Amino acid sequence: MDGRSIDERDRQNAPQTAVVNRTFADRYFKNRNPLGRHFGRDGAEHANDYEIVGMVEDAKYQSTYKAAYPMFFLPLLQMEKKPDGSLAGANYINDIELHVSGKAGNPEPLIRKAIADVEPNLSVLDVIGYGEQLSLQFNQERLVATLTELFGLLALVLASVGLYGLVSLAVARRTAEIGVRIALGATRDGVVAMILRGALVQVVVGVAIGIPLTVGAARLIEHRLFGVSGYDPVIVSGAAILLAACAIVAALIPARRAAGIDPMEALRVE
Repeated sequence: MDGRSIDERDRQNAPQTAVVNRTFADRYFKNRNPLGRHFGRDGAEHANDYEIVGMVEDAKYQSTYKAAYPMFFLPLLQMEKKPDGSLAGANYINDIELHVSGKAGNPEPLIRKAIADVEPNLSVLDVIGYGEQLSLQFNQERLVATLTELFGLLALVLASVGLYGLVSLAVARRTAEIGVRIALGATRDGVVAMILRGALVQVVVGVAIGIPLTVGAARLIEHRLFGVSGYDPVIVSGAAILLAACAIVAALIPARRAAGIDPMEALRVE
């Protein structure tokens, strides 16, 4: 933070002050130090109402997907009063932010007692920790992430089962060939390696086709991602390696079965 924050000096009869965020400063005081400058609202006659005494970093108050917008913060005690006695802009104290050092445990009883000691008629509706508030803000994103993981797991299972079926069918069709190879001196490890090579070729072709499609699809949903880019080489590489590992396991079962074929029985297969 540059300058100072709003404090006890900013009372009703003191000069009107404000704290702005960085986007506000960049937009209205580009390449200039905003501290000590003035701005206003509600017409040109109020252009110098507020003196900027501090600048804070940007924060997002409504959506994590949208860029930060210009914000200024005014002392509550300096808000203008309307003829009916209410504060201009209806900036009543709706929330109190409390910073606790160390392990706070459950501070709710102490907070309620402290506020009751100051003003017994002031109702405390709820006490929510920062972690809980953050969790509530990302309920939708967490649901989408969970569903995506489940669909991804389902796709991986289907791909593994499909590859297992294809390899099993190929082994069944090549039973006689495999028997001849074994009869001519092919080792069982060599037969397993041959079957696995054929399965991995299919996986490599599928990955080569799937990666560009994955990157393209990620670009379409990138605006729904928070803190994650549309293309992450580590994630894409990890998914490809995981798929290859599952493919090897799926193909290994029929490959080992093919290596155990009796050459005499295999030669009788039509």
